[in-house]
Amino acid sequence: MIIFKDLFSGDELLSDAYDVKLVDGVVYEADCDLVQVRPGADVDIGANPSADGGDEDVEEGVETVNNVVYSFRLQQTGFDKKSFLTYIKAYMKAVKAKLAETKPEEVEVFEKGAAAYVKKVIGSFKDWEFYTGESMDPDAMIVLMNYREDGETPFVAIWKHGVNEEKI
Repeated sequence: MIIFKDLFSGDELLSDAYDVKLVDGVVYEADCDLVQVRPGADVDIGANPSADGGDEDVEEGVETVNNVVYSFRLQQTGFDKKSFLTYIKAYMKAVKAKLAETKPEEVEVFEKGAAAYVKKVIGSFKDWEFYTGESMDPDAMIVLMNYREDGETPFVAIWKHGVNEEKI
């Protein structure tokens, strides 16, 4: 299994246990599910109880959560458009500097693809949610979350060049 860890904070943000797809050469997107958890219990990974003959009633103390957000202990944060642009410019500059040291051949791909993806986010800004890793490091990556065209399937997006891929 591959764990995607933030380049700056070391926070675990995603794993290939989810169906991870590379978009525009710069962003990993993975679909999420809403699952039910009971505090102190294991996560229901999203099996359909009605298909298993189970009861769909919500038990007392059970909470519905996004499985990626819950599994990686991501914390929701908020931005207005101006503060997001300030953050993303500084973050992209830091990633570019790191790339220039370690993988200079990737800088151009990152710059071009990241600019296009940020433009997409800004164009539908009100539809996005923002999450920070467990350490809540302000210089680290912000995980982006939105919904697919069906309006029901959530997905997260992380920057390919902003993570280390650790095989475990």
